Amino acid sequence: MKILITGATGFLGSHLAHRLLTEGHELVLLKRITSDCHRINDIMPQVTCYDSNLVKLDELFVEQPGINVVVHAATTYGRHNESMADLCKGNTLFPLALLESAIRNGVETFINADTSLPRMLNGYSLSKKQFQEWGILFAHQERIRLLNVKLEHFYGAGDDDSKFTSYVIRSCLTNIPELKLTSGEQYRDFIHIDDVSAAFSLLLNSATCGQYYQNYALGSGNAVTIREFVQTVHQLTNSNTQLFFGAVPYRDNEVMASVADTSAMKQLGWQCHYPLRKGLEMTIQQEKQVKGKNS
Repeated sequence: MKILITGATGFLGSHLAHRLLTEGHELVLLKRITSDCHRINDIMPQVTCYDSNLVKLDELFVEQPGINVVVHAATTYGRHNESMADLCKGNTLFPLALLESAIRNGVETFINADTSLPRMLNGYSLSKKQFQEWGILFAHQERIRLLNVKLEHFYGAGDDDSKFTSYVIRSCLTNIPELKLTSGEQYRDFIHIDDVSAAFSLLLNSATCGQYYQNYALGSGNAVTIREFVQTVHQLTNSNTQLFFGAVPYRDNEVMASVADTSAMKQLGWQCHYPLRKGLEMTIQQEKQVKGKNS
């Protein structure tokens, strides 16, 4: 297939790009002009890349005829003091413009990387759900096939320090004196990035089948408490970091339990190959290798 991927310089998008390129797909990547490309530098000669700040979307589709699928992995998390307007622009207005342009230019399928977080938890989740609702509208009008992927907490080596999983792993690996946390009673579903990219690959193979709108929950299918996650990382890293559970209050409207119903993905033949402990062992080993190279 010929696939357009947004957010390809990010953690999720870069893993998708590497996997899909290996599988023989032709890739067109759309990124910000300011994006750090270190995650995709090795594949840049094999893909076509556009800067979203410099190209009009319709012009991109005209220059790159025959795009079958758009995979929208770009997101604005709101972790860098972005305004609500910035969140709306990044997570609602930009993908909406992309979706409309894809429809005008004959794209068959749009795969959206969504979040499992509740709609009204914060500005990030609200802006993501607002775009999902626009996608449902267009799909119900049979203007394009939309596959919406509700992602749980994905993790792996090389993710940003702003992510909770990476922050905990690197804090324990570097033996920072103390780590202040909530009580850790929240249940979360953690899924390794390799299982995520495998799921997106399967979705591409089924993209022309089924209804115009399909929703897929994507996680390991098993939830553990935040406390158990942190303690497992602490043990696997043989860390000296002191853990202070309860030192940080829960955020407003804290979600106390989240786990994916993976039955729809399993019907496609997907299965989780990396249960939490195995995935963490691999991630920690890879993080150690990167740390060794940089030291």
